[in-house]
Order: sequence, then C-alpha cells, then structure tokens
Amino acid sequence: MRLKKKVKTRGVVLAIVFLVLGFMVAYSFRVTQGEKSNQPITDRQWEQNLRLRDELNEQKERNRDLQKELNEKQEMVRDYESQLADEAQVYFNLAEDAEKYRMFLGKVKVKGEGVKVTLSDGEYNPDEPNINNYLVHEHHVYKVITELYISGAAAVAINGHRLTHNSYILCDGPVITVDGQQYPAPFEITAIGDPKVLSSALNITGGVKDQLVNDQIIFSLQEENKIVMDPVNVKK
Repeated sequence: MRLKKKVKTRGVVLAIVFLVLGFMVAYSFRVTQGEKSNQPITDRQWEQNLRLRDELNEQKERNRDLQKELNEKQEMVRDYESQLADEAQVYFNLAEDAEKYRMFLGKVKVKGEGVKVTLSDGEYNPDEPNINNYLVHEHHVYKVITELYISGAAAVAINGHRLTHNSYILCDGPVITVDGQQYPAPFEITAIGDPKVLSSALNITGGVKDQLVNDQIIFSLQEENKIVMDPVNVKK
C-alpha cells in the first residue's frame, strides 16, 4: 500500500517538473525571438530595401507611362476606324452613284415595279376627214415619257425598246421610229418607278391623260408589280 502511494507521488512530482521545464523552454524561445526581432537592420539590408523600393517606384512609373501610351494608341485606333468608316461610306456612295449612272445610261439590266401606258390610235370617225387628227404622234409619246421622267421614273422603254439619254423619236405616218427602229401602234410605254406616284402624275386633272384623250387618243394605264428591262442593244 505504501509502495503504491510512493509511486503515485513520484509521478506527480515528475509531471510538475516536466511542466516547469517546458514553460522555461518556451519562455526562453520567446525571449530569444524577441531579441532577434529587435536587432538593428544592417547597412546591406537597408541598401537592399532602398534598392527594391526604388525599383518598385520605377516600375510603377513605367506602368503609368505604358498606360498613358496605351490610351494614346487606342485613341489613334479609334481615329483610324472613324476615318475608314468615312472612306467606306464615300466609296459606297460612289459605287451607288455609278450604279445609278449605269442604269440611266442603259448599261445594266433593271427590274422593279412601275406602270405601263398604252397609246392607241383613236377610232375611225367619218366626220373627221383628216386621219392624222386621231393618230398617235411622237409629241403624244414625248408628253408621256417626259411626265414619267419628271415623276421619278428610273427607266423607260417603248415597245420594249429601252430609252437612253440620247434616244430620239420620229413620227413616220402610222408608225414611229425610236433610235432608228420602227414600231407600229399601239405604243406600249413601260416605266420603272413608284407606281402610285407615276399613276397620279399621269392622271392629274388637265394633265397628260386629259390632253391625249382630247386629241382622240385611246389612253390606257396599268400599275405593274414587276417590269424587266434588258441593257441597251441587247436583243431578245
């Protein structure tokens, strides 16, 4: 019984000793670390710190310069893009104008909605001795063509013969000659353009239609959804 008590007491003592020893070691380690941290920085370390700080400041300054240069380059790119867009618009407008000129000159095939005007000789009137008074003449055709162009027609043809800027029309008895080719009545005038506008222009009171009807010409007008005209000098 006494032996067991002595062993138990000895174990307690040893535990206390080891606890105190551990505390002393820990305390000694902390003191040593504190002394090391409080040691003064050497000249070499100070110079190294200064050098690193200067390099950092230089890098920051370089980054600011690069950012400024990048902003300037981006602005230049935007200017170039704007100039290219303007040039592209100019080229687009030139190409569009060239296409319009080719169309007016009859160099390209065109199609679109428009109107068809048919002019026929008036019915025979035994009371009218002069037959020319109810025949379609070139001035009747000219009136229709002129009104169509004024109203915005992009292309005009007579009996399928497409007109150009230097076309001519002559009257030769019951036929008319268009650019050297003869066509008998009835004369079918087709025009590509806004059908509503073209029709309104021809049907206006006192306008072309009324004038031709007064000359005993049979006038017919139709709006067309699709009219096709081949280039000039291309025969079907």
